[in-house]
Amino acid sequence: MLTFNFLTIFMLLLAFVVSSVKIIREYERAVVFRLGRLLGAKGPGIIILIPGLDKMVRVDLRTVTLDVPPQDIITRDNVSVKVSAVVYFRVLEPVKAIVDVEDFHFATSQLAQTTLRSVCGQGEMDNLLSERDEINDRIQTILDKDTSPWGVKVGKVEVKEIDLPEEMRRAMAKQAEAERERRSKIINAEGEYQASQRLAEAAAIISATPGALQLRYLQTLQDIAGENNSTTIFPLPIDLIRPLLENRAPSSSKES
Repeated sequence: MLTFNFLTIFMLLLAFVVSSVKIIREYERAVVFRLGRLLGAKGPGIIILIPGLDKMVRVDLRTVTLDVPPQDIITRDNVSVKVSAVVYFRVLEPVKAIVDVEDFHFATSQLAQTTLRSVCGQGEMDNLLSERDEINDRIQTILDKDTSPWGVKVGKVEVKEIDLPEEMRRAMAKQAEAERERRSKIINAEGEYQASQRLAEAAAIISATPGALQLRYLQTLQDIAGENNSTTIFPLPIDLIRPLLENRAPSSSKES
């Protein structure tokens, strides 16, 4: 009988010790309450709790990736879009995260959704597409300020996807095509302008040097003869035979 009582006491003592010893990991903290009163955050390592009197809540201190589902947003220029984002946050003060808010994860998620709708709805569609980094910074600043009383630090916010209506996609495609066509026409016009400038300079040089026109003429004849085997009739410029005509004119006057 004595042995049985001793064994029972030993088992109860062992169960008491096992239930009172808790192991907290390096990335965790235990917020401990004793009879409902806050004792503080403990860990990491081994902590001792009084069974029946103490209660602990584990808090993960690692960065949490929060996926914000697509939100229906109407921009300032009355364009309806769906915007999704991802939020990275972590708990810095475990006591505040447990005591000051009922569910900090759910509260941060809801706050991220409303902030995303508010910030994106204040800008126009073009700004939403071209100034994504600024929008990310604005959302991150607002979220970090609002979650600071909960002991939560929002480190980064990224707008993940912007889903445009089909008619808006077609309009943007037409706009991009028109912009490319405009640039192409500008480049062609600039090329023609530069070519005309070069031609004008060449014409000025040739007109200043009469022999240059004759050399150019002969070079053109040589190119045509080398490329084509057929007979080509090419007009003879008057500049080539003008010296002969001038020499013949004085001789004719002497005979008369």
